[in-house]
Amino acid sequence: MSMVDDIKKKAQSKLMTIVLPEGDEPRTVQAAKIIKDEGLAKPVLLGNKEAVLNQAKETGTDITGIEIIDPLTSNKAKEYAGQLYELRKAKGVTEEDAAKLVQDVMYYGIMMVKTGDADGLVSGAVHTTGDMLRPALQIIKTKPGIKVVSSSFLMDCPNKNLGHNGLLVYADCVVMPNPTADELAEIGISAADTAKRLCGIDEPKVAFLSFSTKGSAKHELVTKVQQAVAKAHELAPDLCLDGEMQFDAALVPEIGASKAKGSPVAGHANVLIFPDLQAGNIGYKITQRIGGAECFAVLQGLAKPCNDLSRGCSVDDIVNTVAFTAVQAQ
Repeated sequence: MSMVDDIKKKAQSKLMTIVLPEGDEPRTVQAAKIIKDEGLAKPVLLGNKEAVLNQAKETGTDITGIEIIDPLTSNKAKEYAGQLYELRKAKGVTEEDAAKLVQDVMYYGIMMVKTGDADGLVSGAVHTTGDMLRPALQIIKTKPGIKVVSSSFLMDCPNKNLGHNGLLVYADCVVMPNPTADELAEIGISAADTAKRLCGIDEPKVAFLSFSTKGSAKHELVTKVQQAVAKAHELAPDLCLDGEMQFDAALVPEIGASKAKGSPVAGHANVLIFPDLQAGNIGYKITQRIGGAECFAVLQGLAKPCNDLSRGCSVDDIVNTVAFTAVQAQ
């Protein structure tokens, strides 16, 4: 069973409500039908009802039974506006501002998640990451003890000797350009949680990567990773983590044993923490394009799950991301 098949099976085991703010976007409409038909989640489409139905007609998609909500006419809008005002008044948001904001599909969707009317949100077919993250950080905020929202890429590699039967978690490859040592530590802890929740990795082995292994090089960039490892040990003493180490030392048992003798992680890592966004983004694309891995991105660190799509996403990408989000919400 592939990772996606396993995720879908988990999603089907407990039906969660996932809101799709881009409800009048054709790929989203088509995905919503598949999500409903396969029992992956209860999808809710946001947008002008006529526009949503027109997209369904144009794409030949039967969305009978799928809830459509127009924030402009919703009977929940006033309630959400009041709650948003209370949440944001200290930041200068007026009642009038709040009433206007909840007319926006993204703010309305985030308020659905905040209030429990939805369990998670998926967007990005039209909107940017910032369009979603901004209200999510303002309203949903981060998990207790976590200050950083980051991303993990779930890498399903053809070589099943790597990681956990070919599954590797890479972080952060999307969000944090140049994390501090403390932020890097939090990214590692969040990525380990993602590995458990989504990949079924009962024992995450977290490697903090560098161009140095256990002090083989001296540089301020190496020092930052060493500090991140120390902080992560402090924050999560029961988590199996180590570093700093090079990519090959993290993954290849013989090299790990040679370069990091006695390490509980070296040579057997299944969660890889890159020192910055450049390294993470380049690393996942190399693994995808040269290594032939399938890759799936999720955001982590938010108190409730919200996930971002590429604007070039396919219908299948939306379906899969909704399944991942549903499992996160469980």
